[in-house]
Amino acid sequence: MRQIAIQRRIFLKTASLAPFAFSSEMVRADSSEGQPRVLYSNDTTHITSCKSPWRDPKDGFTDAHLRASITEAGDTDVHLLQPGLGWIPWWQSKIYSPADHYETFLGEFGITKQNPYARHLLAGGDLVRTFIDQCRTLGVKAFVSYRLNDGHHVRGLVKALEEKKPAHDMSRFFWENYGKYRIGPDAADWGQGVFNWAIPEVVEHKYALINELCENYPLDGLELDFLRHWSRFPSAGTTTDERRAVTTGFVKRIRESLDRASGDGPRRTLCVRVPAELDILDEQGIHLPSLVDAGVDLVTLSWSYFTFQDDSIRRAKTLIPDTPVYAEMTHTTLTGRALAGSGTQPYLRTTDEQFYTTAHLAYTQGAAGVSLFNFPYYREHTTPAIGPFSEPPFHVIPNLKDPAFVARQAHSYFLTAARKDPVLPGLPLPALLQRKAPQTFSIEMAPLPGHHRDGLLRIRSDEAIADRKIEVRLNDITLTQTPFIERPLPHPYDAYLGTAEDTRCFECPVSAALVGTNRIEVTLKEGIRVKLIYLEITLPV
Repeated sequence: MRQIAIQRRIFLKTASLAPFAFSSEMVRADSSEGQPRVLYSNDTTHITSCKSPWRDPKDGFTDAHLRASITEAGDTDVHLLQPGLGWIPWWQSKIYSPADHYETFLGEFGITKQNPYARHLLAGGDLVRTFIDQCRTLGVKAFVSYRLNDGHHVRGLVKALEEKKPAHDMSRFFWENYGKYRIGPDAADWGQGVFNWAIPEVVEHKYALINELCENYPLDGLELDFLRHWSRFPSAGTTTDERRAVTTGFVKRIRESLDRASGDGPRRTLCVRVPAELDILDEQGIHLPSLVDAGVDLVTLSWSYFTFQDDSIRRAKTLIPDTPVYAEMTHTTLTGRALAGSGTQPYLRTTDEQFYTTAHLAYTQGAAGVSLFNFPYYREHTTPAIGPFSEPPFHVIPNLKDPAFVARQAHSYFLTAARKDPVLPGLPLPALLQRKAPQTFSIEMAPLPGHHRDGLLRIRSDEAIADRKIEVRLNDITLTQTPFIERPLPHPYDAYLGTAEDTRCFECPVSAALVGTNRIEVTLKEGIRVKLIYLEITLPV
């Protein structure tokens, strides 16, 4: 896997840091008329996996639950529904109906127990139709986000093969074809167990399901999710041009489906959700200018499970300068080692200031807006051990629409190791510091003259480092170590915070922070090696 290029070009000239009256001219947000500012992604499964104030688990899954999950997002411009994993339709499909799957196919294996979504669908429920109706009631644009090669179901494949019974989320098409269509031989790895898009039948299967959605539902738009998960081609056997031809041809056909369905009505928006690490797009057959030529109207850049700060918006805008580009943000910036199975890893919550700062960085690079993913997962789910939990910070959503507002807030800039995850091909962190061997990191920042108070730089390890002597320099200025501060900026979350044992704090003169790319040099002066997993610079107002 290739490493992300650490050093990026400075994107704004260095600014004076004297007090000032904010001007909207200081932000370079895409101001294209009529473009949405905030997209909100609803994975649907959070309704039953998270504890919410509007659902009693004894009620299973109902239309009212889906409507409540849309309503609580409040003042969003676009709501994106993910109807399942993209293998089994969560609508009244004529291609592969709920009865075809839950009764006929699973029934062949003696599987009769049904999950809440199955019961709802078999009783005539239609998540997509309810979704559109509720969005119309709220005056929110209704987009479906369709996962093109989701691998969550693969996690249960080994057990399913041993027991010769498919899991609920394995469709007949997957079960009958995994031996000849999957990318590689390792069924336990979603990167291998998902299907190979170099095989025409795989592409045609996805097209048929998405085309059915376009034909039968009055959607305002459709998002093609290339990221959940992003593997679609094997590492060998196809060329870049061949992968691009498959992907671009598929997108063009979906554009044609949307246009046929809209008839003489308004153009339906076609979006793509793609990796923010643009260097991996070639191996996935994603060429942004070609996709725009094929009819894509909007591009969202994602780091999968995490909120992340980098220069990907600016880089994408050099490729597609006239297309709206969005930065995706999620509920977390860092996760730890799982306590048990999937979804039990402790996680550091994304704070208000980190939402605002990430949006501010995106706007300064020319973003049209932001997209929110996995937002409900501040709530209790999987195990209480990864708490304490809270209600999601829905109050940030209307503020994210205002580039001037997010620019004026206290800023929190960070680098993160995220987690060891094949979705993330390479990050500046984690980094292993060896004694007397300085390492240099770059961090994008965009402080404004209104940020005139000194801040704090913190580095965090995954082990106790109190006995190490560490020197930190920001843009060639040596920072003074200061006692541990758990919350440099106020926030309500108590989960997975750094401690005095694993975190070092340094005074950060605001005059040392530059607009653009900032250089941080970290040197272990004394002690054994240190693994860095998180670095944060906070600037109050």
